[in-house]
Amino acid sequence: MNAHFGETYAESWARDYVLAPLGGRTVMQALAEGESAKTVWRAVCQVEDVSSKLR
Repeated sequence: MNAHFGETYAESWARDYVLAPLGGRTVMQALAEGESAKTVWRAVCQVEDVSSKLR
């Protein structure tokens, strides 16, 4: 997340942005509810234009 968004914005984005692939949860909510980091990162990649280098 930091490599894609930058350190400051990554935290804000993870806390505030709701992702449909995560069932309408934020990154923080999904992780707190036990989703794996890999699953969450894949969801982020679905909704953001993450470079192939970071995928």
